[in-house]
Amino acid sequence: MYKFSQSFVQFCLLIALTLVPVWATAADSPSSSQTQNDSTPASVKIVASVELSKLQKRLDAIKQQVSTATTDSQLTGLYNDSLTLANDAEALSAALHPDRAQIQAQLDVLGPAPVQGAMPETAVVAQQRNALNGRKAQLDSQIERVQSIKTGATNLSTQIVDIRRNALRTQMAFNSGSILGGKFWSPLLEPRSEDQRRINDFRQQIEDAWALSWQPDWRVGTSIFLLLAAAIWISGVRLLDYALAWLCTHWLPEGHLRRSFLACATALTTVLALGLGAELLLLAFTRHPDVSPAVLDFGNQLFSLTLFSALIVGLGRAFLSIRRPTWRLASMSNPIALALRSTPKMLAVCILLFGAVEQVNNIIGTSVSTTIFGNGIAALLVGLIAFISPVRVNRLRRQLAANGEQPEGRSTLAGLIHLSVCLTGISILLSLLIGYIALARFLTYELIWVGMVLSCLYLLLYLVNDLCESLFSTQNASGKMLKNSLNLDERHLAQAATLFSAIGKTLLILLAAVALFNGAFGSTTPMTLFNKAIEMWGGKGLEKLNIVPSSVMHAFLCLGIGLYVLRTAKRWLDKEFLPKTMMDIGIRSSLVTLFSNIGYVLVLLMTLATLGIQWNKLAWIVSALSVGIGFGLQEIVKNFISGLILLTERPVKVGDLISIAGVEGDIRRINVRATEIQLGDRSTVIVPNSQLISQNVRNATMGNAQGVATIALTFPLDIDPEQVRTLLLDAYEAHESILPTPAPSVKFSQLGPEGIVLSVTGYVSSPRMVSAAKSDLLFEILKRLREAKVALSSPRTMILQQPAPQDSGVE
Repeated sequence: MYKFSQSFVQFCLLIALTLVPVWATAADSPSSSQTQNDSTPASVKIVASVELSKLQKRLDAIKQQVSTATTDSQLTGLYNDSLTLANDAEALSAALHPDRAQIQAQLDVLGPAPVQGAMPETAVVAQQRNALNGRKAQLDSQIERVQSIKTGATNLSTQIVDIRRNALRTQMAFNSGSILGGKFWSPLLEPRSEDQRRINDFRQQIEDAWALSWQPDWRVGTSIFLLLAAAIWISGVRLLDYALAWLCTHWLPEGHLRRSFLACATALTTVLALGLGAELLLLAFTRHPDVSPAVLDFGNQLFSLTLFSALIVGLGRAFLSIRRPTWRLASMSNPIALALRSTPKMLAVCILLFGAVEQVNNIIGTSVSTTIFGNGIAALLVGLIAFISPVRVNRLRRQLAANGEQPEGRSTLAGLIHLSVCLTGISILLSLLIGYIALARFLTYELIWVGMVLSCLYLLLYLVNDLCESLFSTQNASGKMLKNSLNLDERHLAQAATLFSAIGKTLLILLAAVALFNGAFGSTTPMTLFNKAIEMWGGKGLEKLNIVPSSVMHAFLCLGIGLYVLRTAKRWLDKEFLPKTMMDIGIRSSLVTLFSNIGYVLVLLMTLATLGIQWNKLAWIVSALSVGIGFGLQEIVKNFISGLILLTERPVKVGDLISIAGVEGDIRRINVRATEIQLGDRSTVIVPNSQLISQNVRNATMGNAQGVATIALTFPLDIDPEQVRTLLLDAYEAHESILPTPAPSVKFSQLGPEGIVLSVTGYVSSPRMVSAAKSDLLFEILKRLREAKVALSSPRTMILQQPAPQDSGVE
């Protein structure tokens, strides 16, 4: 109630300040007296001048404080102050623009000043025009100053962000002492008097807020808020679970949508229930108007931290699905899910408690050693959880395997995530042992942030895919309505489901990538090696390429994400979307290859842009490539261009039967440099793409070409040609592979001393069927010729007989 009243008062004050210049402007009209025209502008000018002076002083003060700020909490406060200043400047500019518009309207009513030689205007009108022009010039100057202050505040906020990032990089390389040393535990064993004083003051403010909330006039409201918060925390989540289960069972159609919707809704309702309880609890103790600003600030930050921790708990409940194992999205056995049941809760409690400690340290400004102590304890607990949980899961999997139970199958990606969590936990613990507390804190919160982003992405990907399939399925009411209203068949509905699912997944992946890049701590990098390199190189980059070492990690991350997205999109295009279209396999393969080539080029360009390479600085690289192309890369470039031509013009495509330079076979793949042709014996010939462009190529299957089965037979001269012609046609027409159109035909090819040559021709649906069809037809024709007692002509043979030797009569 107090927040609402305070906001209402601020709104009323803003309306009043806005109406002051409008009322003053409305009082100025050609019919008004001269006294009003002189007094009202003066008051408006005074108010605007005073506000401008205040804004300029605030900007100068923030700049001065930024130059002397040493802690991250101070920089955070100055960043918020600069944003507030920019908003105030924008509000003042918006308040001045209506006054200027009113003055311009009055000048338009007066019209332009008379030209020389025309009838002069009266003294009153001239004086009024001059006054309006003066006020307009004054307002233009004030608006320009306001815009300058706004620009300065915006630029200052950007500079503060850069300062915070550089400060965090510096802290990463700072060794503050191992957690095993006495220096780390000194804030607990020998606390500083200044820290004790500040902590006691803040504790006193909290006790005062507690006492104010239990005053007689506020006691009933506090009790109601506490009872509502306890009721929501105790039974709110369970009731929402029952409601969601009933909703999924009775309202949603059968299918995978039920479990994906239940998982996402479980995470969301957990956040809402725990967040609502936290809000009621904070209202119980911070709604009193006399509560100190520090306690109010701590309450707001604690509420945000509670939502963050509640999301961790909600994601854990959604993934593990202890109460409904059959609805679990992840491939996880029930014993492992039960073993991990407490992990999200412990992680959320650690984040909530030590996050609150960190917020207190930032608010009251404790010493560096106290802040490092709190960060180190939080990192220690999270690191232990991140290390023990994977080890515990592996031990349980081994026990299940030893007992004869088959644990769930783990994919390569799941194993990689499992290994990454374990290694990150080990890195956190090692950083704490060797004294890099700031690095351990960074790895801790980055581990949590990356895990939350990937978990949300996993759930939402399932939800989008199941939602699209259910929406366009003809078994559901929505799919039937779309089919009947738009007159679509099931194939088009399946294509629409696949397409919209891909669009939704792509948007989710892009949002996840943006969240991973920006994260909870901006685009900072924890690599100490990079910081030392920055110190050694002065942050100037590598010569003229403008490669800053801190951008190398982002470039590798962009390259990895880009390649993963490209492979996923290529697999989706090849396996899911294109098979549902009416394109043949050749067109599909060409599209996938062309998409892959363009995707690799785009990923490379994005990686170089993320790396910070300026293209106008790459003249020497282009020159070197030109020389290389001229000497050694000429054939590669020619084949690459030829491959692009093959994919776009498509004179040949995957699946075609071609013949080139004595090689005949089926095209199996068109690569960037060469084309793979599979021969009849299953061997493969690699043909450069340039040969397919520059040489004569016979494409036997282009344009749905038909195969021709022609058999030439030689018969003796004494046969009946008509009888043989009918016999051959009957054999062709009886074969199932011979097409009725064009009809088979028999031609009298040749008449010679060897006999009569008859050629019979029939068409089959594909050239690949010619060989098998001819073999079957020869068997059938020979069978029919024997039954009709028709013989084939035998080739003439010449027999050379040597005469017997004569008897000489000599004994």
